[in-house]
Amino acid sequence: MIKYILTTILCTLVLSNCASLNHEPKRYCWVTGLKPEKADYYRKLHADPWPSVTKQLKDSHIQNYSIHEIDIKGKTQLIAYLEYTGKDFDADMKRLACDPEIQRWWKETDPCQSPLPQAKGIWADTKEIFFLK
Repeated sequence: MIKYILTTILCTLVLSNCASLNHEPKRYCWVTGLKPEKADYYRKLHADPWPSVTKQLKDSHIQNYSIHEIDIKGKTQLIAYLEYTGKDFDADMKRLACDPEIQRWWKETDPCQSPLPQAKGIWADTKEIFFLK
């Protein structure tokens, strides 16, 4: 009987962990401007990002992170997309923001960006209206 109970508990734990591993990531997308005089430097930074920064991003449950640029009416805009696989986005982002290497990275990248008027910080939130799975 005890063997049956332990087996049942073990199977339940394994199955619950498998289910939690298969949850859909939450998608985020933001927009900001790119200052023309800083554009080449910004592109150079992102062509070879610091390993400490990419490690922190991955450790914060971020995957499939990309930044795109587009010219709209003569102004370059950046579009950032990522998928978050963790359980507490706000806590992970706070921890990320406290990291000294991330802060040093932002000291390089933030001056390159030109926030949109509706932005609460550097990046303006977007609202997902369609997703094809």
